[in-house]
Amino acid sequence: MLKLLTTFRVVYETRNFSRTAELLFLSQPAVSNQVKQLERELGVTLFERNGRKEMKPTKQADLLYERALVLLEDWQETQQQLLDEQNEEEVCRIVASHTFAVYLLPKLLKFLLPKYPKVNFVVSYANSHHALDQIAKHEADFGFIEKPLETTGVQRFSLMEDELVIAGDPDSQLWLVRESTSGVFHYTQRYFEEKNIHGKKMLIKSNEIIAALLKEGVGCSILSKRAVPENVPMKSLDYHRNFYLIQRTHLVSESLQSIAKEILIYNEFYKKNGRKK
Repeated sequence: MLKLLTTFRVVYETRNFSRTAELLFLSQPAVSNQVKQLERELGVTLFERNGRKEMKPTKQADLLYERALVLLEDWQETQQQLLDEQNEEEVCRIVASHTFAVYLLPKLLKFLLPKYPKVNFVVSYANSHHALDQIAKHEADFGFIEKPLETTGVQRFSLMEDELVIAGDPDSQLWLVRESTSGVFHYTQRYFEEKNIHGKKMLIKSNEIIAALLKEGVGCSILSKRAVPENVPMKSLDYHRNFYLIQRTHLVSESLQSIAKEILIYNEFYKKNGRKK
């Protein structure tokens, strides 16, 4: 059954048998047969097929997907606990948006690591939407994002505040802007509309590259005050936002539950003591 649920999960997420076959290293007929077998065992139709390619999940598939994520997570957690008994090590997967990953996550990890010496922290970064997607699909345990996004099966907690500024020369004819899925994009568009700005824009999908260009005196940009390089002029906008912690609603591991509490404790400590901590 676990094999069938794993295949179903990927089919549900990709809406495509061929893509599922590639990801699971199976043949397309094998994927189709596994889905049909699951439908027979459950006595329900999971996908409505319109033509050869288009697939639409049924309401039963929507419900099964949510339950399957939990069931598969429980099984993975059981496997992990068995390994932990042998290796005495557990994994905590963290995904963070660019600004949080570079300027806040190192301090948070410095706080967490001594408390969890047997936990292996795995860190990656992605924009807020992709981070939320990873949490929803149980591909990560904790996410730190810059937008108040939410979805089914994911809890969200408000964290510390962040200030956005104009960095570089505001009279520059070149604006360095992030992609539309970036947390700062909304504020950039808002500023352009307020000031009726229609100048040249360069799309850059990295805060680090923007910071490097600003250090060279190239263009200007709206970004987190934390990300502004030294000696680069900046101007306050009175734009403020929050960072957010996102996590799965269902955390099986006691260690992950404990880490979640410690993150919120650290957040309160940080807000009281400021950026120096």
